[in-house]
Amino acid sequence: MQTAQAVKVRGIDISTYLVQDVERAKAFYRDTMGFEMTMEYGENGGEFTFPDGTTFGLWKMEDGSWSKCDGVIFNVDDVQQAIEYYRSRGVKIADHTHDAPNCTMAFAEDSEGNNFILHQRKGGRS
Repeated sequence: MQTAQAVKVRGIDISTYLVQDVERAKAFYRDTMGFEMTMEYGENGGEFTFPDGTTFGLWKMEDGSWSKCDGVIFNVDDVQQAIEYYRSRGVKIADHTHDAPNCTMAFAEDSEGNNFILHQRKGGRS
C-alpha cells in the first residue's frame, strides 16, 4: 500500500494585484515607486522582482472585472524616510503610522485604489 506524501508549500512565488488601467498602474509602480519591471505582459500587466527574490505583479482581467486588493507589505529600511519620499512623489499615505512591538507600518494606496503597507522591521531584516 502506497502512503501519501505530505505536500508542503515552499513559499510565495508572486503576489499580484488586479488593475483597471495597466499602463497607469505600471507607471505608478515603475516610475513613482521605483520598482524595476522584470516581466512585461503588455496590456495584461507585468511583474517586479526585488533583490530578495520576491515578486509583485499587476494583472488586468480579460473580462475587465476588478476588485480592490489589500495585503501586500513592502519592506523598507526607514519607514519615515519612505513616507516623506513617496509623499513627495504623490503617493497617498495615511497621516498616521502603526507602531507595533516588532515593526512600524504606514498605510498607502496605489493609482488603482489598491492598498499596500510600507513596513520597517525593528532590528532590521535578516
